[in-house]
Amino acid sequence: MRVALACLAALLFTGGGSAAPAAVRTLSDDLGRAVRVAAPPLRIVSLAPGATEMLFAAGAGAQVIATVEYSDEPPAARRVARIGDGVAVDMERLVMLAPDVVVAWPGGGNPAQRAKIAALGVPVYEQQAQRLADLPGSLRRLGILAGTQSAAEQAARDLEGRLASLAHTYAAGPGTGGRRPTVLLEVWNRPVYTVGGRHLMSDALALCGARNVFADLPEASPVVDTEAVIARNPDIILALAPVGEGAAWVADWQRFASLAAVRGGRVLAFEDQALSRLGPSVVAATEKLCRTIARVTRGSS
Repeated sequence: MRVALACLAALLFTGGGSAAPAAVRTLSDDLGRAVRVAAPPLRIVSLAPGATEMLFAAGAGAQVIATVEYSDEPPAARRVARIGDGVAVDMERLVMLAPDVVVAWPGGGNPAQRAKIAALGVPVYEQQAQRLADLPGSLRRLGILAGTQSAAEQAARDLEGRLASLAHTYAAGPGTGGRRPTVLLEVWNRPVYTVGGRHLMSDALALCGARNVFADLPEASPVVDTEAVIARNPDIILALAPVGEGAAWVADWQRFASLAAVRGGRVLAFEDQALSRLGPSVVAATEKLCRTIARVTRGSS
């Protein structure tokens, strides 16, 4: 299979020796790596839902010929062919598609498979935003990659304006006296998973004037036991449950009456999966997050 893929790739990506070579340029991806790609790439494969959303926002949606499962934002992305998921892609189908470039997310997926893709001669562009403030720059770089700089610039400026508005509105913190409320973001319930300080969702909390109660943990998505939650006693618990499951997640906490969040009625369902999406929709989810935190801490809407 490996030899067959290599032979097929050699034929497809060289045109069998008969086609004139496309213009090639070198640019930097979000990791600062030099990537040699066609100018511009007309056939893009995305290996992450967030990357797919970012490409569409950058004006390159028409150039995306395939992606992976859960690439459902924007709605137009749902019509793009699927060739796998976050764990693995169909390598034979990918090679047959003859993409000019593959856009991947270095924080997840299958690093070994990405290395195989690169070994077949397909350029791999790593798209990553570790902080909300990274999103506009990432959009601009995707615009350069795809030759859609004007659309990407417009989208980047829109995000910058919305992020600046959030910072202005919530920078002081929604609590009395400027105190930042502590928040547990429950991303899974049994066992309880949360996010560490390096996760983009922790950054979203900070932008909302709140503080991740487990911000000191280095892991992106650590497991925490109830004893640790009780010891840290967050002001607010937000259950980031799948749609329709939030009430059950909230009910799980009611037996821990010593928690300030339980006593104060501040255990809430937040059924917006976009908060974990590394694309423009995370900004809309953050706006909703900020309003939710403000509402439960100072009674505003």
